[in-house]
Amino acid sequence: MNRRKKINQLLKANAKKASAKLAPRSSKPRYISKADRARLDAEGAAPSSAE
Repeated sequence: MNRRKKINQLLKANAKKASAKLAPRSSKPRYISKADRARLDAEGAAPSSAE
């Protein structure tokens, strides 16, 4: 691989990473662990049953 090609490859890779950082995040919801979901359900159920 010649020097020019190697430098261009590095520049393209860095540009791709930079543009990926600026791109909006995917619409996929954030992962919530099973324990956290159970805790949130318990917290949600407790106030409604007290009222």
